[in-house]
Amino acid sequence: MELDDIDLAILGELKRDGRASMSAIAQATHISRASAYARVARLTDAGVITGFSARVDPVRAGQRSSAYVALSIDQSPWQELRAQLIQIPEIAHIALVGGEVDILLLVRARDNHDLRRVVLEQLQAIPAVRSTRTWLIFEDFDPEDER
Repeated sequence: MELDDIDLAILGELKRDGRASMSAIAQATHISRASAYARVARLTDAGVITGFSARVDPVRAGQRSSAYVALSIDQSPWQELRAQLIQIPEIAHIALVGGEVDILLLVRARDNHDLRRVVLEQLQAIPAVRSTRTWLIFEDFDPEDER
């Protein structure tokens, strides 16, 4: 699906405020409300918009310890490992990457003790995981919140 400038503007508005009304989106993008409805529906049907969610401050939500965890894995079936990782609620993001490591995870936990449990007891217990490397996050933010 080819996106035009209006589609991109609609996506920008929805990224800033996923609860924006169609009237507000139409006004911000200089189109009619009917056109805004139609375009959002088309973007959703095409899978460009995959859902609407709230941006949550992890610290205020009780997740005071965060880390990036890199996994080196045996070359086992990716879908099988992916299914195991999805079952760990502390994993906020999973990326299959190329380079020195195979998978990069964003892990958010209640505290360092909980983070240690996730890495040492859950991730390292997965047979396909050969090794892990962990980088503690001292502070993070969403650039969208700063714009």
